Amino acid sequence: MRFSSGPLDAVKARVVAATNGLFSHVPPPLEHTLSFPGDPGVFGPESVAWRVIGDSSAFIGGIRALLAQAAHPEVAAGVSDHSRYRNDPLGRLSRTAAYVTATAFGAMPEVGHAIATVRRRHRPVQGLSHRAEPYDADAPDMAAWVHNSLAESFLVAYEVYGAQPLAPGDADRYAREQARLGALHHAAPLPETAAELERWIAEHPALAPSPGQREAIDFLRRPPLPFGVRLVYGFLFRAAVATLPPRIREVIGVRTRPGAVPLGRFVTRALRASLGSSPSWRLALIRVDAPPPAGVRFRQPLPPEAEALRAARAAGTSAPSRTA
Repeated sequence: MRFSSGPLDAVKARVVAATNGLFSHVPPPLEHTLSFPGDPGVFGPESVAWRVIGDSSAFIGGIRALLAQAAHPEVAAGVSDHSRYRNDPLGRLSRTAAYVTATAFGAMPEVGHAIATVRRRHRPVQGLSHRAEPYDADAPDMAAWVHNSLAESFLVAYEVYGAQPLAPGDADRYAREQARLGALHHAAPLPETAAELERWIAEHPALAPSPGQREAIDFLRRPPLPFGVRLVYGFLFRAAVATLPPRIREVIGVRTRPGAVPLGRFVTRALRASLGSSPSWRLALIRVDAPPPAGVRFRQPLPPEAEALRAARAAGTSAPSRTA
């Protein structure tokens, strides 16, 4: 697909700048990833996870995951009592996106660092929910709700809004890949088929309305974003709601809107045309010296060190070594 120069390019540039600006409040999560040549991380270039999380549908998946996570009263209480999302929404968004990027596309040292950071932050997150149930963000069952809802949300968003249909068996491969990542968090249980994962989310016995949930959903409906970004976000929010299981929609008090899915597909196609596939996916492919999959387009520029490594490989020479 070719784009003409002029106004369309200017619009694309603004979309890229605005989107990248949302996630620029922490250091780049793969800043030193080329220091680990050949390290495939948890998933690797043949994985389904790289394809699913590297697509623009992941924006919808991320929103869907936050909505689903809020349906668990103890998880919602932990966020309400301990998170700074009200005062630092973009910082929290950046940290969450950095974690997803590092664990999906990072080399194993980067994955380990990201998980250790999250677990360290979660250890003090303890207390009682409004229904006097104890919560502990580092406990296996709460870690499982957060991890599984995130994993399932990315998969469902890709299945509905992704660039290419998954091949038979790919959804189950993805579930097994995500179970490997969840095990590094000591989360349990970790369903290993797509159907089991979907059923575990939809039928979880702990789900119920809660005060912390209402705060979170109100925030997700109207986050403090710049006007133009907020407009696009609204379309993505409605697209995410449309993919939630009916029971979760009922618990968190959201309703589907007519046309949400077609509009969500239109917006993700527009984002894909402007942003291309994830630049972190591209960096990971360069790290392991793997070619881009057929049909995948990367539109954002590489950092200078990645360009230098590509040039050195093309010339058959060694790139300068880097240290983390």
